[in-house]
Amino acid sequence: MSERVRLAALDIDGTIVDHDDRLSERVRTAVADVVASGVEVVIATGRSLHGTLPVLDRLGLTTGWAVCSNGAVLLRLDPGLPTGYEIAHAETFDPTAALALLREHLPTAMYAVEDVGAGFRLSAPFPADELTGELHVVPFDQLLHRPATRVIVRSTDHTPQDFTDLMQKIGLHGVNYAVGWSAWLDLAPDGVSKASALERVRQELDVPATETLAVGDGRNDLEMFAWAGRSVAMGQAAPEVLAAATDVTEPVERDGLALVLEALIP
Repeated sequence: MSERVRLAALDIDGTIVDHDDRLSERVRTAVADVVASGVEVVIATGRSLHGTLPVLDRLGLTTGWAVCSNGAVLLRLDPGLPTGYEIAHAETFDPTAALALLREHLPTAMYAVEDVGAGFRLSAPFPADELTGELHVVPFDQLLHRPATRVIVRSTDHTPQDFTDLMQKIGLHGVNYAVGWSAWLDLAPDGVSKASALERVRQELDVPATETLAVGDGRNDLEMFAWAGRSVAMGQAAPEVLAAATDVTEPVERDGLALVLEALIP
């Protein structure tokens, strides 16, 4: 495997920022220094477009690419554009069958369907600060029969393991799913993940697969780890995430990402 890295894909929550949304100065500086050294830094997150933009701003990333909504939305950053970005690609699916089946098994859960560039339609209010953009609570049937890039299921009555067991039991078809670190489930179009969007970027930039790096801490990073030439798990990640990475760094509270990026700088 090549030691050179030309494209670095970085998760946000639990990697760039901690779970209180704190961004350390060391991490911010390391990202800036890696960009200045010529590495293409691509944010790859489960966050929506609206949740990603403030992090790009805090990091000073104004050009390049960003992967949002677990790969369903790909942004091209350009300070010359009126908004500073454009949606280069978006993948959608019909969430009707998946939502109906999930509600049958999880009747007390909260459901959210993402409207790209706007916000979310919700079956019930989510806890404060968990979702960004315009949030509209609507009857459940108004979540159905419209193309979606992403569906979120949240249930305080269930654990991540409960979600994993349920998904294996009911066998949803036509979607890709990722179980979060809390009682949180993300659904995306079939075949769509952070890795599928990052592969578009890699081909666009003509970067060899061996010269890619991915850093993350979540189950939604597993496909990204398999895609990258080198993958690094944050120290606080779940056992299956740690096992999937080629390397492990310190937890986010100890600036584990900065340690990885600083090693890339000549």
